[in-house]
Amino acid sequence: MKFARKNLSKSLALAAVSAALLAGGIARADEYGDVNQLLRNGKPQDALNKADQYLAGKPKDPQMRFLRGVVLTEAGRTGEAIAAFQKLTEDYPELPEPYNNLAVLYAGQAQFDKARAALEMAIRANPGYATAHENLGDVYAKLASQAYGRALRLDAGNAAVQPKLARIREVFAPDSRGSAAPAASPGPASR
Repeated sequence: MKFARKNLSKSLALAAVSAALLAGGIARADEYGDVNQLLRNGKPQDALNKADQYLAGKPKDPQMRFLRGVVLTEAGRTGEAIAAFQKLTEDYPELPEPYNNLAVLYAGQAQFDKARAALEMAIRANPGYATAHENLGDVYAKLASQAYGRALRLDAGNAAVQPKLARIREVFAPDSRGSAAPAASPGPASR
């Protein structure tokens, strides 16, 4: 599954940059870049500190709150990341990316029904959000795999189920070079 990382949305990014320029503060745009750079440099705690410092003065900034959720995810603080993205979906239900990232975290915990619901909300917020559609397909495949597995446990002699389960497992299996198939990629990726 793909994880939205760079921007909440084009319109939000444009709004943030415009607001920064209008406020005479290119520094605001630099704050996002600084947090991103610290994260790219493998310094998630420093990135989190920088985000928290910024949010102390502007606690409602959705872009930095989103970025903070990404930092928490990268730092392996899944529970806190889920809470951050959940709060963003409550405060900004029109933004699809927090729902998508929430779904990726749920899927990583094998909570596929929650992941499905979050992705449906992302698609409701933005029907053209391709990453959410792709991730929803991945979640449906995982749910199908679980259902086929249960069917086999209940009726081991059902010859029709085994090939279906095998095909789904093949989609999520490492390819011949040892890397995961794109549809199963659980790590962060740009949209």
